[in-house]
Parts: sequence; C-alpha cells; structure tokens
Amino acid sequence: MTLLQANRFSSLVGEIYDAAANPALRSAALEQVSNFVGGCAATILSRDAAGLSIEIHQHFGTDPRFRQLYRDRYVELDPLLERHLDPAAEQTVGVTDIMPHSDFVATSFYREWVEPQGAIDLATVTLERSNVRTTILQVLRHRSRGTVDEVMRERMRLLAPHIQRSRVMGRQLRARTHTVDDLTDVLDGLSTAICLLDTEGRVVHANAACRLLFADANLLAMVGDRIVARNTQTDKIFRNLFEMTADAAIHSTGRRQIELATSADGQHYLLHAFALKRERDQPRDIAATVLFVQRAAMVSSLVPDAIGAAFKLTPSELRVLMAIVEIGGVPDIAAKLGIAETTVKTHLGRLFEKTGAGRQADLVKIAAGFAAPFAPRTGSGNDAV
Repeated sequence: MTLLQANRFSSLVGEIYDAAANPALRSAALEQVSNFVGGCAATILSRDAAGLSIEIHQHFGTDPRFRQLYRDRYVELDPLLERHLDPAAEQTVGVTDIMPHSDFVATSFYREWVEPQGAIDLATVTLERSNVRTTILQVLRHRSRGTVDEVMRERMRLLAPHIQRSRVMGRQLRARTHTVDDLTDVLDGLSTAICLLDTEGRVVHANAACRLLFADANLLAMVGDRIVARNTQTDKIFRNLFEMTADAAIHSTGRRQIELATSADGQHYLLHAFALKRERDQPRDIAATVLFVQRAAMVSSLVPDAIGAAFKLTPSELRVLMAIVEIGGVPDIAAKLGIAETTVKTHLGRLFEKTGAGRQADLVKIAAGFAAPFAPRTGSGNDAV
C-alpha cells in the first residue's frame, strides 16, 4: 500500500467511526468503503443461523428492486453466504474460493442477479457472528474492474474489524441515547421541579416543572446558567442548603437536606438537595447535586385520606392540617374554617403529638410527602410545578 493509499485508508477508518456517532454519515462511509476496496456496490446484511430471515442494515449502489429480489429469492442462491458460517471472522471470501468463476457465471444467481447490475463478481467478509445470526459485508465488483483480486480481499479484511467496532459503538450510543431520552421524558412528567447542578452551582439539566418554576420567577430564576433566589429569605435558605449538601458530600453522610421557603407571591415551597456520588477524576461540569423543589400549597395533589390514615387523624385535625399547608397562620386558619383560634391551637397540639412534628413547617413537609409525584395532564400551568 502506497503512502497515498495509506492516508486514504486512515481517513476512511475515521469516517467509519464518525458514522457510529452520526447515523447520517453511514451511507457516505459505506460508499467510500466500496470505492476503496474496488467495488461498485456494497451491502451490510445479517442472516439468522437457521437461514429463515435476512436483514439489510445498510446499502450503497444497489437498486431497491434488486435488494428485494435478493431478500425474496436470491439469498438462497448466494454461494458465498453459507460459507461465512464456517471460516474465521474477518476472512474475505470470493467466488473462486468456492468454485471456478466459469461455473459461477453459469448459475442463475449470476445471470439473473449479479450480471443485470453490471457486476461480474462479488466478495464478502464476516463482520459479526453469533449463535443467532451472522452479519457480513457484501461488495459487488463491476465488470470493468474484472474479478475479485488480492488487493480487494486484503482491503476488505483490513476494514472489517473497524466496521464491526463502529457498529458495536453505534448500538451502544443509540442505547444510551434512548435511555437518556426516556429518563428525560419521565422527569418532565413529574410535578416536582428537578434540577441537576455541577460543582460550581451551574445548571446541568432542569426538567419541565423546573423550567416552569424559573419562568414564573417568584421563588427562583435562571440568570445565565445559575439559579438566583428572588427574595432574601430564599437566598439564605438556598445558600445554606448547598453548604450543608457540600459538607455532606465531603463527609459521605448521604443525608438529604430539606428546607421550607416562601416565594414572592406567598406560596410555600419545599427545597430538597443532596449530593450525587462522583468519581474522583470526573470533570467538574458533571452533575454533582440534585435539587428538588415542590410547592407545598398543592392541596389538590395531596391525599388527605392517606395522611389521615397514616397518623390516625380525626376529620377536624385533618382539616386543620390541610389548612396549615394551604394558609399557614393560626388566625387565618381560624377565619377560614370558622372556628376559634384556641380550637385551632388545640388541634395543632394534637397534630404535633400524633405526627412527631415540632413546628408547623415540619407538618408542611410531612403533608408534602404524600403529594402525587406526576404532573397533571390538564389544568393551569402553575399546577405543574
């Protein structure tokens, strides 16, 4: 192989691996493979071990009619396909390895499928083989180039392992992409705002509820790639939350930090944060902390019956608990429910006793733990947070 040919080979190998990451490049890469080995058409196909089915993965230079004819009839007449069940992987097989070329041109496979495409010969090389199926690269040789020669055989042999690895890489990348896409869809379906941040506090990912929270900007907002609190109280809580989370990560406590914040429009929100497990040599821009933000005033998404059953609350105690979540202050609760403040305080004391809470903020956290995790499909936009 000359220096020019070696450079061309190196460039082609790069194109083959580029195609693993970008499926749109596969057709062009296969065309370059066909041209480099001296072919006029190329196909990557698989056949199951029982010989019952065939799958064409990629193709270049073949007419759709001939691809269909190959599937329907001529795959059974292809003298090279069965040979790949025996030889070592990456071995190039030509017609003359099986029969004299003069015998080949007398076959119906040659007369009815190879020759009508302007080809005179073909060669194949195994890319992958398992107990289930065999995948090969099939290259047709145009009549103007003559029959398959040793140069074509050697070049196909050299390219086969790179094509094979590219296919494996492509499958792995697609599987990972599908997993990420599926996870994103799940996160976007949750009513809780979820945000991933790196070690510098920059936002790596925010789900739909979190983006809506930032757009609303009554509690938190996005400035550049960082989160900014909208009032002094929330800013203090937010900073303290991440200081505790960073400390927990250093000391490997794994303890989740939870705080209650109030937005500019008076809504109550629970902020949860905890450090993600990281390897020592991971880049700093990889997600290091996950933040959950959930509006505690979402009475419609709570499950009062479940809360009442869990803590053996009376109907009156449950109404007061729901009012604490929705309203907050004892005077306002009394006015809302039409009862005396002393009655509210009595129920509040019983709630503390039954739930083990020490303050109203703890009751809000307990109640929010019964919130439905999925965002409603209908209703106002604010209900999705």
